Amino acid sequence: MGYLEIKDLHVSVDGKKILNGINLRVEDGQVCALMGPNGSGKSTLSAVIMGHPKYKVEKGQIILNGKDVLALQPHERAELGLFLAFQNPIEVPGVGLSHLLWTIYRKKRGLEKPTPQAMAEFKKEVTAKLELLGLNSAFMDRDVNGGLSGGERKRTEALQMLLAEPGFAMIDEIDSGLDIDSLKAVASAVDSLRGADFGALVITHYQRILDYLKPDAVHIMQDGKIAASGGPELVQKLEKEGYGWLAK
Repeated sequence: MGYLEIKDLHVSVDGKKILNGINLRVEDGQVCALMGPNGSGKSTLSAVIMGHPKYKVEKGQIILNGKDVLALQPHERAELGLFLAFQNPIEVPGVGLSHLLWTIYRKKRGLEKPTPQAMAEFKKEVTAKLELLGLNSAFMDRDVNGGLSGGERKRTEALQMLLAEPGFAMIDEIDSGLDIDSLKAVASAVDSLRGADFGALVITHYQRILDYLKPDAVHIMQDGKIAASGGPELVQKLEKEGYGWLAK
């Protein structure tokens, strides 16, 4: 399964209210877009769902596949199949990308000890996913995001997601700063995971990635709430009119 449900979620940080009663459900197999003006709470929502400790949940529930995850630590949420692709992936000196990917691969498949067969299958799978994302195999010799451009970091995030095969992914503005080739590659990566056991919430400001992803539903945030929900026609309305109509 890959569904996520947010019920009456109220969140503050340093005593300031940020989210004001979020209600949202993404069904199994759905890829939904989350849009909204700067400061509306989109990235905050993704961080809270993942369990960032700086945010205080004052009220509400976060339900992943029928289980309320609010009491769980971030790594426990990840083990349940939750994944967050960061808006600004950071460099992690001293941690090789190949080591990180191998750890993800082993964890996902429950491999306690490496075997020659498992290593061969890992290399074959990574090679295919690198090709899908348009990344050179030389990236495997680098530290995580070491010396990479913004677009390359976003593709590397997508690579981690492909190997993790999460039940539910939050993709936070992964399209920002991408050229058209990177944009298509990242969209293809998300599309390759689509199916009954995968759900995703794609946070974005722009229509262009949605032209490739074709979201099942679109939700718009404003002032820490879901202000409107609908189909892809909402994206067209935003492109033409901006967000001013939400206050009317």
